[in-house]
Amino acid sequence: MHRALLFNNLALMFTIENELIRAVIQAKGAELTSLYSKANDLEYLWQGDPAYWAKHSPVLFPVVGALKDNTYYYQDKAYHLSRHGFARDNPFAVESHTADTITLLLRSDEETLRVYPFTFELRIKYTLYENSLAVAYSVINTGKEDMYFSLGAHPAFNVPLEKGLAYSDYELVFDKTETAGRWPISKDGLIESAPIPLLQNSHTLPLSKELFHKDAVVLKNLASSIVSLRSGKGAHGLQFDFPGFPYLGIWAAKDADFVCIEPWCGIADSVHTNQQLVEKEGINKLVSCEEFVRTWTVAVH
Repeated sequence: MHRALLFNNLALMFTIENELIRAVIQAKGAELTSLYSKANDLEYLWQGDPAYWAKHSPVLFPVVGALKDNTYYYQDKAYHLSRHGFARDNPFAVESHTADTITLLLRSDEETLRVYPFTFELRIKYTLYENSLAVAYSVINTGKEDMYFSLGAHPAFNVPLEKGLAYSDYELVFDKTETAGRWPISKDGLIESAPIPLLQNSHTLPLSKELFHKDAVVLKNLASSIVSLRSGKGAHGLQFDFPGFPYLGIWAAKDADFVCIEPWCGIADSVHTNQQLVEKEGINKLVSCEEFVRTWTVAVH
């Protein structure tokens, strides 16, 4: 493992590739910016058109979604964090880099401690396996006190993937039959108190742009840990594996040609939150020196 190098140039890009696929990751936020199939001559990742949404695949840490009034309380002190936390905007160090894998590192510092009073190491490892990309997250509590955090992914995939197809030609297919409600999001970005029906003894969610006109589809505690993006009219799609993530967000900017598949270990505040970090729904607790690991994988075809 090479000694970590911190790059001040947030726009610096790094490439990993094998015979079948190529991925590009930027130093800012350790964000995946391209997932290209050489075999299919096809870009699968949204390319960040600022007219709709300028990002590609931000890392959500140490919160997922919105906090009520952008504020939480820990040990009787108020702290302020914007939606999805600070990791997505911070420069990561490159800890190791080979032809088909890269590991990036973010450590707590004086700036993060002002808004998040825990010391930590957050590593993100991107690894290519044939036509698949695995994205592994490691959180280590480097402090002496218990640490509380949320973690999530937010990759956006192009829809449609092929010329001549429409957005509505695609569907998301879960690996298990689901009966699950959609948890509405308030105008302030908070989770409402009750779900509304969405999946009724079904494993298929047809895509439409209207589906996201009232923000993301938020699902809790699905039986499935695999969801596929596919079209019966096309040859190309993807399979997305997300074991160990209790929440799933599905989102697109209004009328944009992409869909985000977002596995979360954590969730936005509810409309009834008391804003206490240790009591927050979906919060994860790490004791001193403990490590938390989660991985999602996308296979393209």
